[in-house]
Amino acid sequence: MKDLAGLMKQAQEMQSRMGNMQAELDDLEITGSSGAGLVKVTLTGKGNLKNLDVDASLIKPEDKEILEDLIIAAHADAKAKSEKATADKMKEVMGDIPLPPGFNLGM
Repeated sequence: MKDLAGLMKQAQEMQSRMGNMQAELDDLEITGSSGAGLVKVTLTGKGNLKNLDVDASLIKPEDKEILEDLIIAAHADAKAKSEKATADKMKEVMGDIPLPPGFNLGM
């Protein structure tokens, strides 16, 4: 039973660290950009869109399609960075404990 008590304590510690990590991800902001910085997208660590900044030089009716493509590219850049930051945080919390396939932190 001594091993079970130790395992339970480790599980509680892991749960606490996971809760802290989730809170950190809520506060984390990642910015991606495209078009040489003319379009910037900021996401939370969980991938939620927080801010969009479009340079005024891009706001022309004839450039609508280009602007839409740049926004999509900036979002993809920010999302990729966000996913990497999430994976890095998870590695910090979990250490060498392997995760089951498809585990995604509920995001």
